[in-house]
Amino acid sequence: MESFFKTHKYLVEHLYSPVRRGLMDEIDWNDRLIGIKGSRGVGKTTFLLSLAREHFGADNKECLYINLNHFYFTERTLIDFASEFRAKGGKVLLLDQVFKYPDWSKELRYCYDHFTDLKIVFTGSTVMRLKEENPDLSGKVASYHLRGFSFREFLNLMSGNSFPMYTLEEIIANHEEIAKRICSVVKPMAYFQDYLHHGFYPFFLEKRNFSENLLKTMNMILEVDVLYIKQIEQTYLPKLRKLLYLLATNAPCTPNVSQLSKEIETSRATVMNYIKYLTDARLMNMLYPVGEAFPKKPSKVYMYSSNLIYPIRPEEVNMQAVRETFFFNQLMKDSILNEAPRNAHFLVNETYHFRIEENVKIKNNPDFYYAVDKTEIGEGNMIPLWLFGFLY
Repeated sequence: MESFFKTHKYLVEHLYSPVRRGLMDEIDWNDRLIGIKGSRGVGKTTFLLSLAREHFGADNKECLYINLNHFYFTERTLIDFASEFRAKGGKVLLLDQVFKYPDWSKELRYCYDHFTDLKIVFTGSTVMRLKEENPDLSGKVASYHLRGFSFREFLNLMSGNSFPMYTLEEIIANHEEIAKRICSVVKPMAYFQDYLHHGFYPFFLEKRNFSENLLKTMNMILEVDVLYIKQIEQTYLPKLRKLLYLLATNAPCTPNVSQLSKEIETSRATVMNYIKYLTDARLMNMLYPVGEAFPKKPSKVYMYSSNLIYPIRPEEVNMQAVRETFFFNQLMKDSILNEAPRNAHFLVNETYHFRIEENVKIKNNPDFYYAVDKTEIGEGNMIPLWLFGFLY
């Protein structure tokens, strides 16, 4: 136990976390069992350690961070460890990489039922269906999703500011005033292209080649998060990788499931399941007409983040695809996006028709809203694209 406390103290003391994540204030800390899901690379470990530092500090032994990937847990149960931690005065246990531990959901349920004075916060992959596939935790776990940096968080970090979030309704109604206020302090367009390329994943702060690191992360998501959690045989990995490549090089696109099944030599049903796995893993996004959902074929598939577009085919990046992907990614946290009728790109919350445009030199349809890339301050129904990065 003491060695875990030493590791905890070292990690908290040496934590580099320049951005306080908004999720910290969204979580109801009165819950006793809290699950933080997020795709690989968005900073789940950093989030747990930031929680420890903010609420307890490095030396307070009432809180302990442990990684369940540790070999120690090959012969020691989580239940025994939690029991000993409580006996030593522990109150909050922070568990990382929970899916690497066998029977994790059953043991978490046991801890929840029997250690009522212990709070447990654990992280897991977005591929995990905490409630749907783990009946032990149904009704017991409060689940949250940690996303990558918004453009607002990236801009605050890079420019040393602390701009607040805005709701979609605030942006639609007051975008001119909001944009003028922000642009009087900083030039957001000077940072926007960098964000589209590498600002979503916090590991851009590391002194490593970002594109190589992102490719490595994407492969780890496929090899560990998807194959391991979904219990898919390793021999199917090349098919999954090829499907991701085929979709990524054409996204946004309407998937031709029959053609894809021929290309990766598998059934149409398997192709649809794989697309769903890629979506659960936060590598892809699916766009449906209103009222439709999986297992129906999506009307379009997108990459999950604009950052994911660049390393696939860096010399052939479609900037319109980047713009639409950014818009989808930033709005999906609190809004529902569907295929739009007529000539719009997205129907948002079944209310707003949006087109994503490069500049304002377009024919203006008063029934649409336009998210426009190359403009700092908009007018009327023309809203700067970058401003949709302030939704979280």
